[in-house]
Amino acid sequence: MLKRVFVAPDPGRTRLRFATRAVIGIALAVAVCGWAGHSLTGAVTGGLAALLALFTVTDATVRGQAVTTALLPAVGLPVLTAAAGLHGHPVARDLTFLAVVGAGVYARRWGPRGHSLGVFAFMTFFVTQFLQATTDQLPELYTAVLLSVLAAAVVRFGLWCYERRLPPPAVPAPPGGTGLARVTTRQAVQATAGAGFALVVGQLVSGQRWYWAVGATWWIFVNTTSRGETLVRGFRRLLGTVIGIALGLLVAVPVHGDPVVTALLAASCVFGIFYTAAVSYTWMMLWVTLLAGLLYGLLGVLGPGLLALRLAETGVGALGAALAVTILLPVTTHSVTDAWIQRALRCVHACTAETARRLAGAADADPAPRVAELEQLLSRVRLSVAPLVHPLNPMRGRKRRARHVLALLDDCAREIRGLVTVAADPEASHDARLAAACWRVQAAVEALTEGGEALAEAADASPLTDAPSATDPALAHLHGLERALAELARPLRTPSGSPLVGA
Repeated sequence: MLKRVFVAPDPGRTRLRFATRAVIGIALAVAVCGWAGHSLTGAVTGGLAALLALFTVTDATVRGQAVTTALLPAVGLPVLTAAAGLHGHPVARDLTFLAVVGAGVYARRWGPRGHSLGVFAFMTFFVTQFLQATTDQLPELYTAVLLSVLAAAVVRFGLWCYERRLPPPAVPAPPGGTGLARVTTRQAVQATAGAGFALVVGQLVSGQRWYWAVGATWWIFVNTTSRGETLVRGFRRLLGTVIGIALGLLVAVPVHGDPVVTALLAASCVFGIFYTAAVSYTWMMLWVTLLAGLLYGLLGVLGPGLLALRLAETGVGALGAALAVTILLPVTTHSVTDAWIQRALRCVHACTAETARRLAGAADADPAPRVAELEQLLSRVRLSVAPLVHPLNPMRGRKRRARHVLALLDDCAREIRGLVTVAADPEASHDARLAAACWRVQAAVEALTEGGEALAEAADASPLTDAPSATDPALAHLHGLERALAELARPLRTPSGSPLVGA
């Protein structure tokens, strides 16, 4: 797990920039709230609003990101009003919370913007419960949200807008459909049911911290699609929480809420959350749990008993999510795995084509955004295939096959990154062999994405007709890519009607 986090590819140092900018943006938001004279409740609310504005907004263009960021308060403030107003009416509060859960998950059908607004709405309701905010605090909380979103926007679009040079890929949308065939509709029903279970059982465990269970259920559903993905994510959330609680006992409890030390540790946690989110959900949850412990230390209520209660509520939330995806309108792993693999393969072709144009001298050719998109698609493939390669999976043959597919896709990504690095050299040139190799890569991807007889032919064919020259690195990378694609044909070839790699 350590190796995966610290040696994971970071093209263009995107994750490092993402995490560093987040620390700056959230620190500015908290500082602005302090300058405005807000209480600790207002500062925490503002810090969370800035975190969400920087973390969840993933539109494909800078303009789209700006629009989504501007819409966050329009969604969050009404939810904040309802959550605070219903503080003394438990039944109405609980029903409203479940409605926010269902609407937030269903909003994913409208792509990255719907996803961002849904997460912001849910977390606004959640933080109101976390801080036990009431209606008399609403003016301060409104101002904190507005100032913090503005501060995050200033950092994101003014001080450090690296997306202008490297547009980030949009979060891949789940497979479509209509009615209950649509994944987002099924997940909205599942999430609402799972959150309902977590809410009821969570209140039996603790009348004060029950919302932790609902929050655990919600975040397990975020960025997952299939039953297997959700179950694995629940396991990883629980594991990350356990490790985070252990760190909390060693780090957060001895600090005793000291403001300076807590601020430095909180900044480190924010960096950890943003830096590890794309490569390890367990590590991200570790940092989230430690950050929550530090915040409770500032509020003066942190102790071993509270950390144990958080673990219990997280377990309740994970159980609620597991029951919902297993019993209610399940979405199988195979129904989404094949789609992600095929999208990743098509992106491999797009990367190759754009790099070939760059080597041919096209001034407008820029393969870097395609490489970033490929990395994100491969993250989605790993998430989708995670249930098959999990240590507890008893189907060894399918596990070996899934691992082989992942290894070959990683080989493709490595060769693509090398090819793009070569293309960035102004002295790199194009020749006929390079064009022929690019054409063979295109043919191999078409065979893999079309399936059937074309896939079988690709598995049996040997496209390598000439050895790459040691003095021609671009051609060497293309041959390596071609070889990986040819080898992919065998694990992806399946008998008629059987799953590609899933079940």
